[in-house]
This record gives sequence, structure tokens and C-alpha cells, in this order.
Amino acid sequence: MNVTLKQAPTTPYTRILAMGAARGENAVPNDDLVGPIDSSDEWIRQRTGIATRTRANKETTAIDLSIAAANEAIATSGIDPSEVDLVIVATISNPRQSPSVSAIVADAIGATPAAAYDSNTACAGYCYGIAQADALIRTGAARYAVVIGAEKLSDIVDPTDRSISFLLGDGAGAAVLGPSDTPGVSVSQWGSDGSRADLVGMNHTLVEFRDGESEWPTLRQEGPSVFRWAVWEMAKVAKQALDDAGVAPEDLAAFVPHQANGRIIDEFAKQLGLPDSVKIARDIETTGNTSAASIPLATHRLLQEHPELSGGLSLQIGFGAGLVYAAQVVVLP
Repeated sequence: MNVTLKQAPTTPYTRILAMGAARGENAVPNDDLVGPIDSSDEWIRQRTGIATRTRANKETTAIDLSIAAANEAIATSGIDPSEVDLVIVATISNPRQSPSVSAIVADAIGATPAAAYDSNTACAGYCYGIAQADALIRTGAARYAVVIGAEKLSDIVDPTDRSISFLLGDGAGAAVLGPSDTPGVSVSQWGSDGSRADLVGMNHTLVEFRDGESEWPTLRQEGPSVFRWAVWEMAKVAKQALDDAGVAPEDLAAFVPHQANGRIIDEFAKQLGLPDSVKIARDIETTGNTSAASIPLATHRLLQEHPELSGGLSLQIGFGAGLVYAAQVVVLP
């Protein structure tokens, strides 16, 4: 007997329907951090563009932030939580190795039994999640997806580390994606360069900590090398993403890069030749670098401040630890 295998029905396009955000409860000014790194408010502002960063209370976790951001995004989207059948959480700060943040979040937002998984791609995580949700919806594996970037980096920062301690903040941003009659997410430019993975990442393993061979593992980076890589190599990726989408810089309504450093954002815009009409997200000034959460948080704030951008095209690019990167053009909700 011949049996024809059934496959999921496909849909041609997807788009982002709504955004949500949650930031750490505390605004931490530069002056609170300069002592251990022998620095100053002026130096931090000039080097990074950061005036304050949001950091969460001790008892608040990346899971809590994820749930809050997802709930806002779903409520704004107008869909019922039970219609969400995919939850992707990008994070490097799960308070436990297992279970996944995504499974807990899916249950908390009323999306059980949605498929759920975490993505450990650091600052590129949200863009990776958008690429995956877009593909899974178009191939029929899901209909509505929640993509979350969430971090509580204050748990994994050494306050004496001059290379990165003053950069990091806590927060979560979320997007709801669903099927669309018109294109809303371009093909993604994504990749990695593990040969230089030691430029940004954790300085020790949990096994070394367990065995008393190291202090609690924290993030560190080689700042100058990361700066050069981000500006020169990632500008090429962003340009390729525009080309793949059939979009010119002047067609953009917004540019939302990973909020790594104010100087990187400035140089990035210059490399891309963005006209003055393009709004550039600068959430880093008051939120700090929140790794996987930075792009959705910056997008959420940009839309709050400039609601007229809704329906416009936004180029977003994430890049960071492990030298993992991803970029795509999306239609803003």
C-alpha cells in the first residue's frame, strides 16, 4: 500500500505584530560604578555613550523579565496566548543550566503546550530568533511565535573589570510574529567566526568554579579588538542584509543595531551611509548593553518615541560573544 506523507501547510510571509519590554528596576548611574575600575563618569560617557544602565533587583531573574516583556507583546498583538505555538528565548543568563527559560515562560504566559527552546547566541540571539521564527512559521511548523531576548547580566559581571563592567544592564524585549499577506521579514545574514571566540565571553567555566579553581565566571572582552571587528566586519554584514532584502539605506525608517557601545553605533551609521531621515536607536544611553535583549528593547523604545515609524523598514543587526552575528530587515509593527 502506498501512503503519501502529509506535510505542514506553508505560508509565504511573516511579520512582527507587536513588541514588549521589561527593564531592570534600578537606574544605575556611572558614578556608582567608577570606584572599582578607577574611572569617571566623563570617561564612560565619552567612550560608550552610557549615562545610566538598568539593573534588576537581586530576586528578579531573566525569567521574570522575559515573562513581563512577552505578556506586553501578546496583549498588544491582540492574539490569544493559547494561539502562540512557539516560544524562543535568547539568553546567556539563565539562572539555571536546565530547565530552559523558554519552557517556563511559555507556561507562564498561557502558551502551553507551545514548542519552546533557548538560544545561546548572546548579542545576536534576538536576530537569530527572528530568523528561526520566520522560517518555522513559513514552513508551517508554527503559526504564532514569541521571540524574546532577555538578560540579567548583573549576575555575571565583575565590578572590577575595566573592559566591560560599566557597559552591562538587565532587561528583556519580546516580539510576536505571525503570518502575513505581504513580506515582513527579509532573508537573514547570519554566521559566526569561532576562531576568534576568545575576544568576548566568559572567563571561566562552572566546572572550574565548582572545583575551586576559579572565581565565579564573569563576562570579559578585549575591547579594542571587538570594536574593530564590530565596525568593519559587521558593517559588511549589514550592507549584505540590505542587498539581500532589495533595500537601499534611504528606504529605511530606522536602524537598530545591537546596543554595544555608542561609538560603535556612530561609526556603523557612517559606514552604512545612512541619511538623516533614518532614525537610529540609542537605547544604550539609559539602558546599557543588555546583550540579547538590546535590539528588542531599543526597537520598543524607538516605537514609543516615534510611533510614526510603524509600518516602516528597520535594519537590525546583532553581534557579540563567540563572534556570532545576524542581521535582517523587518517591517516595524
